[in-house]
Amino acid sequence: MAESRVKLSKKDRLAVAWRSTFLQGSWNYERMQNGGWCFSMIPAIKKLYKTKEDRAAALKRHLEFFNTHPYVASPILGVTLALEEDRANGTEVDDAAIQGVKVGMMGPLAGVGDPVFWFTLRPMLGALGASLALGGNILGPIIFFVAWNIIRWAFMWYTQEFGYKAGSKITDDMSGGMLQYVTSLASIMGMFVLGGLIERWVNITFKPTVSTVKLQDGAYIQWDKLPKGAEGIKEALIQYNNGKGLSLTSEKVTTLQDNLNSLIPGLAALLLTFLCMWLLKKKVSPIIIIIAIFIVGILGHVVGLL
Repeated sequence: MAESRVKLSKKDRLAVAWRSTFLQGSWNYERMQNGGWCFSMIPAIKKLYKTKEDRAAALKRHLEFFNTHPYVASPILGVTLALEEDRANGTEVDDAAIQGVKVGMMGPLAGVGDPVFWFTLRPMLGALGASLALGGNILGPIIFFVAWNIIRWAFMWYTQEFGYKAGSKITDDMSGGMLQYVTSLASIMGMFVLGGLIERWVNITFKPTVSTVKLQDGAYIQWDKLPKGAEGIKEALIQYNNGKGLSLTSEKVTTLQDNLNSLIPGLAALLLTFLCMWLLKKKVSPIIIIIAIFIVGILGHVVGLL
């Protein structure tokens, strides 16, 4: 009577997915994420192999070098589970084939994870949560934490299932343009989000005065003619905000920042961002850029420029 085929259940695959959350828990400089990868595979190895020797060989097989974005490791896990299942059922799948699939997929997928998660999704959710938090809404950090983990976990689980069901055939897609398309789309979205955040989070104010103009009578609030006390304050607010739009002072002072704002609001912040991006492209250390910004900001304040 033929031996029944051993198959990984959904419970087994869920155990692997849960353990993959700790993929970088034992990260090391020699083989990177190999410890976390092997830890993730243990439930499947225990199910597929019955002897101590087979399990030891499988563990050794998965302690080879592995390194990719921690979230996009999930489809690679799924493909590997399918290959290990085939091997446990007698299919000719050797160690080199399994390791070759892992190595072949981890490089291209690593380039997808950063623009999708670090440069697009996290800034978007972070900006949403920070905006709510700045307004005193406690839902800000809660929404960020909950939404981030729901999206992250859903992506990891469903891509692992996709890899498991597709098996080794998924590697055929690596030569196509799918990954390049996803990477380009995520990069564009990331730059769009970054551009939207510049005006909100980067603030530069130039203090030098360009001109001072004496206003005519009736163009500014004459404080000495207002009633005393609360009535005077009320009248001043009415003159300032309603209809008349009177100036608070008898002189109109125009600063360099006012001229820049009339030209393009947020121009200085945008130029500073472009400068930092150019320096990063030239391989200048981010630490050096941060220190330089601190120094320029302090000196600018001391001389009255900023």
